[in-house]
Amino acid sequence: MSAEPFHDPGRNCASVRHAGRFSLLVDGSDYFRVLREAITRAQRTVFILGWDIDSRMKLTPEGVDDGFPEALGDFLHEVAAKRRRLRIYILAWDFAMLYAFEREWLPVYKMGWRTHRRIAFQMDGKHPLGGSHHQKMVVIDDRLAFVGGLDLTRSRWDTPEHAAKNPLRRDAGNAPYQPFHDIHTMFDGDAAREIGLLARERWQRACGRRFAIRSHRVPVDGDPWPPSRAADVEDVDLAISLTEPAYGGRAAVRQIRAQYLDAIARAARSIYIENQYFTSGTIGAALRETLEKPDGPDLAIVVPRNQSGWLQEVTMGVLRSRLHQLLTAADAHDRYRILSPCVPGLTEGCVNVHSKLMIVDDDLLLVGSANLNNRSMVLDTECNIAIDANGDPRIQSAIARMRDLLLAEHLGCDFCDVARERTARHSMNEAIAALQRDASEHRTLEPLNPAVSPDLDQLIPSEALIDPETPVAPDELVGQFVPVEKARPLAGRYALLGVLALVIVGLAGLWHWTPLGDYLNLKALTRATRHIESLPLAPLWIVLCYVGAAVVSVPITLLIATTGLVFGAGMGSAYALVGTMAAAAVTYLLGSWLGRDVVRRVAGTRVNRLSERVAKRGIVAVVVLRILPVAPFAIVNLMAGASHIRMRDFMLGTLLGMGPGILLTVAFAHQLVASLRHPTAGSFAILIGIGVTLVGLSLLLQRFLGRAGAANGEAPEASDEDKARASDEAVRAASFRATSAPPRDVPPDPKRADEVNS
Repeated sequence: MSAEPFHDPGRNCASVRHAGRFSLLVDGSDYFRVLREAITRAQRTVFILGWDIDSRMKLTPEGVDDGFPEALGDFLHEVAAKRRRLRIYILAWDFAMLYAFEREWLPVYKMGWRTHRRIAFQMDGKHPLGGSHHQKMVVIDDRLAFVGGLDLTRSRWDTPEHAAKNPLRRDAGNAPYQPFHDIHTMFDGDAAREIGLLARERWQRACGRRFAIRSHRVPVDGDPWPPSRAADVEDVDLAISLTEPAYGGRAAVRQIRAQYLDAIARAARSIYIENQYFTSGTIGAALRETLEKPDGPDLAIVVPRNQSGWLQEVTMGVLRSRLHQLLTAADAHDRYRILSPCVPGLTEGCVNVHSKLMIVDDDLLLVGSANLNNRSMVLDTECNIAIDANGDPRIQSAIARMRDLLLAEHLGCDFCDVARERTARHSMNEAIAALQRDASEHRTLEPLNPAVSPDLDQLIPSEALIDPETPVAPDELVGQFVPVEKARPLAGRYALLGVLALVIVGLAGLWHWTPLGDYLNLKALTRATRHIESLPLAPLWIVLCYVGAAVVSVPITLLIATTGLVFGAGMGSAYALVGTMAAAAVTYLLGSWLGRDVVRRVAGTRVNRLSERVAKRGIVAVVVLRILPVAPFAIVNLMAGASHIRMRDFMLGTLLGMGPGILLTVAFAHQLVASLRHPTAGSFAILIGIGVTLVGLSLLLQRFLGRAGAANGEAPEASDEDKARASDEAVRAASFRATSAPPRDVPPDPKRADEVNS
């Protein structure tokens, strides 16, 4: 047995609870099937918490004979209708506009979930700027819990075969999507009851209401465990670990980061990781330290070959490349592998690895919702489950089998082959190498070398902005593009720019946290807008008021929605587009007048070189800034005006980045209200037509961005000197640009990292 338990409640976990049974559910076909079976057996309560939830998704596209509808929303409605005492509570993240085209639209959410009075739906917006609700949990009767990486949403279902062309792998719009790999857990006992308490706490924080129902105190008949799925291990203790940002007077919780660091430090023979993202400087520093040890463990990291979408590829993909360069440089003993699963016949895309799993030796299993990026360590709301074998051969054997099954799935072989090779070679990485095959003909794990061009690496800022460890402050964004002049005192205009930025931030704070928000709401703005409409030269006054409101940080989305509700889809869209572009131009010019000369006088060639590169890629850079929800509208405009970005590129980038969102907000919201007031087949047909048009526009925008990104991100073949310089810059960037990463010659100190990040 181990000298001491791994779990330390209060530091690397919230609690340790017993489970009679535990199963690792691999891929959507495994999880969604048993989840549907379990929900049909629910008697009192079902809690569903997720980053995203789509009422149209099918849990079992392969078919199931249980008498309930296929679509998730209809399925839950019928289950609630047939179980008179059952209550279903659904909590989803109140998502940023960044994901509007990836998700079911908000009105459809609420209409879909609220068709039955015993189904309650709540959007969770109780997060700091830049944070999100990222837990993926389902709890049934407080007796059976599911925790992992899979949301009940579109494009998640797949089988372990991950066939290149599976006719069942289609989203709600019947569009095919790439193979998708993920992992979830299922367990019962006191551990499930603890997840039920956590779900209630999250619900209460989101909507301020407590629950009268306590399922664990009410006698429930039968065994909640789905009969079709056997347990992988029985009689086991589970540690429940959380990430929660400081918010609303609550202290930050960083148990998951501590748990990952403890697990890496404990590794003796092998660390096996599957993760969607691999960008955390803190985790990278800990892994680097293990690679530098002469007798350290093998490290194998399974990730998707490409990030999903152009935006993630040029942000998180760049950060992953920097971290890969750091670990490669530290791998003096050839123990580091970064791999991507491949399937024959998959000519486009890749197997989208969405898992969040780490297995250390045969002793530790960590799985849940937390990615290996900074935001999952300190900013998003996360939940992980961990098992410590603590020297128990029965549990060690179960953990080893889980890892070998995952490797066998990716390598296209039997898990017995993995176990045999691993035992014979005494090395996980050598076993993987022995089982790798030709990717053009067989399923396999293919070595990956994440790399980006030096130009793109210079364009993308440090992880502190893209993958933040704290809520993004507006002055941080300005600082990325308008550095402080240190050689001499600040010029008067630059000081004025800072004062103006603080005033705008202050006005935004007053709007959010004082009674001012009660007066600047949708109803008040609608009333004021209708008054302005009656004045002479009304269109001019409307645009001027729009510009003034946007400049003083009245939320731009609120202004857009107001124009849509007051003036309709046609004029509302016109006013919103003209007003938004005019407001952007005014604040850009103000920033240019105040700050451009200061930027040009800033000493240091690297700053000017970066600013010039941003200028050359101005349209793409502005589109990224418009899509990333990192700062208020006015702050982005001032920053752009004070940089080298040309006004033409700024305005076109603003139009491309915000145009689809403006059309979505105005046209869809107005037509939805009209349809609810006068519900006819024609009105809903128009609503559907608007949706189809908007999806088409979004696809065209994505194609444009893809071409622009390729044109700007791919450099010609570099000389050996350029490659060496780029590699050196990438290593330095990954090591020292993130505040969370300790210096290279100092072991990572979690306590010190906490002090830095707070």
